[in-house]
Amino acid sequence: MTQVVVGRIVRPHGVRGHVVVDVRTDEPERRFQPDTVFHSAKGNLTASEVRWHQGRPMLKLLGVNDRNAAEELRGVELSMDLGEADYDLDEDEFRDQDLIGLLVCDYGPDGEAEEPNEVGTVSRVDHAPAHDLLVVKRRGSSPALIPFVADMVDEIDLEAEVIRVSLPEGLLEL
Repeated sequence: MTQVVVGRIVRPHGVRGHVVVDVRTDEPERRFQPDTVFHSAKGNLTASEVRWHQGRPMLKLLGVNDRNAAEELRGVELSMDLGEADYDLDEDEFRDQDLIGLLVCDYGPDGEAEEPNEVGTVSRVDHAPAHDLLVVKRRGSSPALIPFVADMVDEIDLEAEVIRVSLPEGLLEL
């Protein structure tokens, strides 16, 4: 079954083992419910309680009973299994795993270059506060970070396994 990251534990809250989570899903009210089982690098974690604090879910997880146990979960990503209802995406929506491995081709700042520059392949998608970033593995160079925004990403062709981008001058040198 396919899994998707829905959040990352940011920090403990209080002394009874609650954790605050940064949301990585567009349906947080649906994903963060009591009795939800999350998969993580620390094993399965079950939410026994969910409250909202400053716009973020605050979870009480089974077996996490004090601040020290909650502190050990700082930075842990929470993922969950996708069900059948989760496969209905809008035309301009993509799951991270759909993008990983795609070839990124740059058609220049105006998007009109006849011969595209092959930048590399997507190795992961980082979810930054302002916007998502495509992390592109390049041969003989450090990875490129390409903002996943409409101004730079022109087209995603899943069948051809190509992402067409129009990057501003100098972005790949950063």
